[in-house]
Amino acid sequence: MTAHTFSERLRTRLAVLRARPRRGPRSLVWQPEPRGTGSTGRGRQIAAGIWHFAGEVVEAPGTIPWDIDTPSTPFEMQLHGQGWLDDLLALGTADARKVAQVWILDWARRYGRGSGPGWDAALTGRRLLRQISHAPVLLRGMEASDQARFFDLLYTQAGFLRRRWPATAAGLPRMEALTGLLYAGLTLEGTAQLASETAHALSDAAEQDVGEDGGIASRNPEALLEVGMLLGWSIDALRPMGDVPPGLLAAQSRLVPTLRSLRHADGGLARFHGGGRGRIGRVDRVLADSGIRARNDSGLAMGFAPMAHGRTSVIVDATRPPRGVVSGSAHASTLAFEMTSGACPVIVNCGPGGAFGPDWHLAGRATASHSTLAIEGFSSSRVGPVLVHSGRRVAPLIQTPRKVQWQRSASRRASTLIASHDGYGPSHGLTHLRRLVLSTDGRVLEGEDSLRAVTGADKERFEDAQTRAQLQGIGFDIRFHLHPDSQAEIDMGGRAVSITLSSGEVWVFRPRSGTEIALAPSVHLEPGRLKPRPSQQVVLSDRIVSYAATIDWTLTRAQEATELPPPSPDTI
Repeated sequence: MTAHTFSERLRTRLAVLRARPRRGPRSLVWQPEPRGTGSTGRGRQIAAGIWHFAGEVVEAPGTIPWDIDTPSTPFEMQLHGQGWLDDLLALGTADARKVAQVWILDWARRYGRGSGPGWDAALTGRRLLRQISHAPVLLRGMEASDQARFFDLLYTQAGFLRRRWPATAAGLPRMEALTGLLYAGLTLEGTAQLASETAHALSDAAEQDVGEDGGIASRNPEALLEVGMLLGWSIDALRPMGDVPPGLLAAQSRLVPTLRSLRHADGGLARFHGGGRGRIGRVDRVLADSGIRARNDSGLAMGFAPMAHGRTSVIVDATRPPRGVVSGSAHASTLAFEMTSGACPVIVNCGPGGAFGPDWHLAGRATASHSTLAIEGFSSSRVGPVLVHSGRRVAPLIQTPRKVQWQRSASRRASTLIASHDGYGPSHGLTHLRRLVLSTDGRVLEGEDSLRAVTGADKERFEDAQTRAQLQGIGFDIRFHLHPDSQAEIDMGGRAVSITLSSGEVWVFRPRSGTEIALAPSVHLEPGRLKPRPSQQVVLSDRIVSYAATIDWTLTRAQEATELPPPSPDTI
């Protein structure tokens, strides 16, 4: 969410006025091709006045977008970011072009001097990148006075970014601001020096933002995809000039193998820390266009432990969650996992809820919204109070696990991951240990979840917690959220759950004898949909009354799919 105090609006307006260009020639010295992947279906909706952003739909046929009463701040930001130009102009018709021209010029008239909500630096970079990428089409048939207004807008936004990008938050926001500025320097007449200085600034930022493991500080896989896309666009734009800074190439060479390791068997990304599956086709395109075919086989990819055999992929959150301002969308998901079989997700997390409002955003961050163990009424990390950073309001994670450990091994029969975290140590003196074993044919996933009081101090805290619970034991649940396209039912006289995937494949979930098992309602939070999708979850419940408790379970493929799986993403 963006903060808009009066003083901030005033500073922004003054910065935009100072950024207005001096008189001189204005033209495109290079005509880039549109890089965004537009959807003609969405383009037809937009042309008809149907706007679908951030889980909201506004129907306003015949209405200028800037006259829309926007239902939420995320909706407003997406509207003013103008990423929808990719969709509208994907229609390739003269009518779509004329509509886009009218809307862009009207934005320039209303907000081109620094008013309105669209002058966040990252948002300005996103908008400028789209406007420049589509400039050859937008300029076609435009009257001279309108062309002058359009170029004035491009140069003004570039000047604004030149001053404001250093204050932009690290990671994806800074990459968006700098990539828009780079494209301005490469395409706008008289800005060659801007292109050179921005290329080196972008290289420095990429070196800082993309770690040695190929990850970013937020640990959001979808944000990593967006950073990889912007890196690729920048490298492709600079390559014909023969001047690609080595730092950009090095960052891409680290990022792409990690991104590839975070894909499930169905080609979608693991959904952790505020990230979704990624826009259809975008992951494939970023990986293929990079020309880098390696994958991160170091054991952890941006803190996630991937395991894959046969058609089955498992991805586990196996390190500490993000902390500080970069954790504003991070989740209390330590040791949670997702599992996909062929084209169908089997075990999932609820996903990012920000598109559905602040309450869903907060709910999606809780441990109970993930496929892992949670003590009743507690999460493994806590969400702290709201802070303002770089003009944005964020609620970072606090009181995260201090120690997260993992160990991997492999044999001819299976791959094994053993991991633990102490997130419940301060409150209950308990450590969560999880052991996952995936057979080499991908047909069986065995699990073991334990809670243990390890040290003497842990046992004292556990006894204090027991006293507060009136010696009735500490309740805990192990949740396994299911994809809404699957169907689940209690089987074997209440001792198992049968899960039928949309492909016809059947998996059977079975805990050890005596463990309480239930099917409960859940939700699937999927950006791009109007509302959360109802789904189900398998829940194992127990109480720990001594210093240790363990629950074993297995997930076994009992029936093969009736439809052929898609090609493995490893071929891309």
